[in-house]
Amino acid sequence: MIQDRLAGWVSDLTTLHELTERLARTGSLDEALDELLRAGAALVGARRGMVVLEPADGRGPASTVGLGLAHADLGHIETVPRSATGYGRILDGGTAGVPGPVAQADLLHDAALDPRHREVAARLGYAASYALPLATEDAGRLGAAVWFYDEPAEPVERQRHLVGLYGRYATEHLARMLELERTRRQMAVIADELLPGRLPRIPGVRLAARHLTGTRGGGEWYDALPLPEGALGLAVGSVSGSGPSALAAMGRLRASLRAYAVMEGEDPVAVLSDLELLLRLTEPARSATALFAYCEPAPAAHADGSGSGSGSGSGSGSKIVLAGAGHTPPLILGQHRTEFVETSLSAPLGMLACWEAPSVEFCPAPGETVLLYTDGLLRRTGDPMDRAFTRLHTAAAGVPKAMRDDPGAVADHVLRTVLPDALDGGRDGEDVVMLAARFD
Repeated sequence: MIQDRLAGWVSDLTTLHELTERLARTGSLDEALDELLRAGAALVGARRGMVVLEPADGRGPASTVGLGLAHADLGHIETVPRSATGYGRILDGGTAGVPGPVAQADLLHDAALDPRHREVAARLGYAASYALPLATEDAGRLGAAVWFYDEPAEPVERQRHLVGLYGRYATEHLARMLELERTRRQMAVIADELLPGRLPRIPGVRLAARHLTGTRGGGEWYDALPLPEGALGLAVGSVSGSGPSALAAMGRLRASLRAYAVMEGEDPVAVLSDLELLLRLTEPARSATALFAYCEPAPAAHADGSGSGSGSGSGSGSKIVLAGAGHTPPLILGQHRTEFVETSLSAPLGMLACWEAPSVEFCPAPGETVLLYTDGLLRRTGDPMDRAFTRLHTAAAGVPKAMRDDPGAVADHVLRTVLPDALDGGRDGEDVVMLAARFD
C-alpha cells in the first residue's frame, strides 16, 4: 500500500511538473489562459471549461475564454445570473475573503438551482461544474476558472488537491502575464502618440498609414510631412531593440529626421547622413534602418498631357528621390506593373563609421501606389526572407482593381493577405508599419 501511494505521489508530481512547464512556456496572457483551461480540464476530468478574467483592481483587461465552447455558448452561459453560478460567487466575493472552490455536482436535479441556469445547462449539455478562484495575495482576485462535466460529477479529493496546487502556480503566472499585457498596451498607446496623429493633404497624392503593434516591437515608425514648394517627405524606419528604450529612441530619431528633412529634404542622402551622425553620437550602442523619400507630386501635369518621365512612369510628372539605410525596398503597384524599387545596397545607420549610399530616382505613373513598410512585416510571416518578399509581391499584385484608388484599402488588403490575423487583433511578433502613397 505504501509503495502504491508513493507511486501515485510520484505520478502526480510528474504530471504537475509537465503542466507547469507547459504553462511557463506561454508568452502572452491569452496563451496562458488557454493553457490553464486545458491543464485544469485534464486534472479534474472534465471536457469543457471557461475562464473569466476580471481583475478586482478594475484596471483590466477583462475577457472570457472558453474550452470546447463556441462564442454563442459563452453568451448563453453569461445570461445566467452570476449569483447562481460557482464562478459568479467567486467573482462577486471581492478582493478580501475570496471564496474557495465551488462544486455544483448535479445541476439538472438541484431543486434550489436558478431555472435559467438549469435551462442553459440542458441546452449546452453539461450537468455539473467545478469552479476555481484565481487570486494572489499581492494582486488580489484576478478571475475564476470553471470546468463543466457532461454527467453529474465532481472532482475527488486527489483531483481537487492537484488542481489547487496547479491553480496557485497558474495564478502567479497569470499575474505576471497580466502586468506584461498592461505594459504592452501602455507602450502601444505611447507609440501611437509618438507617430503622426494625421497625415498631411498634399495635392496630387493620397496617403494612408497602418501601424500594427506586436509583442516584441516598439521601435517601428513612419512619417509624412509637407515640404516647401508642394513637395512631400515620406519616411519609415526601425530602431534596434524593443521595449521602452527602443520606443524613446524611435521618438528621438523621428523628430530629428523631420528637422533634417525640412532643411535638406531634396537630398535624401544628406538627410540620412545627418541622422546617422546623430545616432552615433547619442545612441552609440544602437542601430537603425531608415528610408527617406523626397516626392514631387504633379497633380496637374497629366491633365494636358505635359510632364516628363521614363519607363512606365512617363508622362506623370511625379518624381521620387529616395535613399535607404539597410531598409527594405519600396513596392510600387499599378495597372501595368507590380515591382520592388531597386535601391542601392547599404548598411543600417550606426553600423559603419561613416554612412553614405547613393540615392535612386523613379517616376510613379498616375494611379500607381508606392508602399513603404518596415521589415517587421516580413519577419512576422515566419518565412525565409526570399519567401516573405514573394508573399508580399503576390499580395500587392492581387489587390482588386476596385480597391486600387484607395491607398488605405490597398494597405489593408496587402496586410490581410500577408498576415491574415494581423488586422483582427493578432499581435504576435514585431511591430509592423506600412505607409501607402497613391499618386494621381
